[in-house]
Amino acid sequence: MTPYLRRLTIDLAIGAAELDEARRSRSAARLLREQRDDGGFAGREGGSDLYYTSFALRSLAILGELSGAPAERAAEFLRRRLAGREGLVDFFSLIYAAELLKVSAGIDPMQGHGDGWRDAVADFLASLRRDDGGYAKSDEGAASSTYQTFLVCIALQLLDRPIAEPERVAAFVRSQQLDDGGFREIRAARRGGTNPTAAAIGTLKLLGIHDSESEDRAIDFLLDRQNDEGGLTANTRIPIADVLSTFTGIVTLRDLEALDELDLDAARAFVERLESAEGGFRAADWDDRVDVEYSFYGLGTFALLERHRLGDDATAED
Repeated sequence: MTPYLRRLTIDLAIGAAELDEARRSRSAARLLREQRDDGGFAGREGGSDLYYTSFALRSLAILGELSGAPAERAAEFLRRRLAGREGLVDFFSLIYAAELLKVSAGIDPMQGHGDGWRDAVADFLASLRRDDGGYAKSDEGAASSTYQTFLVCIALQLLDRPIAEPERVAAFVRSQQLDDGGFREIRAARRGGTNPTAAAIGTLKLLGIHDSESEDRAIDFLLDRQNDEGGLTANTRIPIADVLSTFTGIVTLRDLEALDELDLDAARAFVERLESAEGGFRAADWDDRVDVEYSFYGLGTFALLERHRLGDDATAED
């Protein structure tokens, strides 16, 4: 697992261990009920897919519940997808889910698929590189994407493959920051967003790049996204908070050592309103259903707030 993802996963696991047992139990039970017969997990419609399976396994991993029969069934689902041609998001989901199973359950879905498979995926990722130094969403896409660039960098590290010309990647990411301090998703966008900002800062962090002026502007942008609901909104035009933006904003503010500047009690109360009595989380106040993706964001937000409360001295053994 990459240093960036390893640290985040450990922080989430430390924080999740501090949650009350009732919340942990109902969250795990709800997730396990969502596993399909083929071992994968689905969204609100359709069959199992890699994207939702990855989110479910991330939640089970930080809860310490990714083991035994559910893990074995999930591994079989991933093995059946190794031969397919996936889009970038699904490739990342597959690679990350496989790494979680290896670390948490001692199961390697990629066993028997050696360097050839990793090289083929790395070649596909290289085909997404654009002249501005970033990566596009698909091999037909013309525009580099901040989020997809973040995913490619993470995926290459998970595959143990180098990030080509990292200074050009960083230059692209920096070029995506706007006057309000937020980062845009693509160059044509006129405003920054919470999630592109999180992706941009995450990319610079994993590349080992620190720019205090740029980071301070990003902090101000993210703090301004907290509204009267207590959560964070996706951008300046959307007035409604959502749990995805709240989670990614909190991750980024914590990475930038500015989380105490957020109203943490209000953020916690917002996420609590989105939790179902049977386990799982809704996306926002307007939503009437839970799913495994937003359940991860809700659980992850609680875990990060608990991790922050413990302070920097807490370790996985505490």
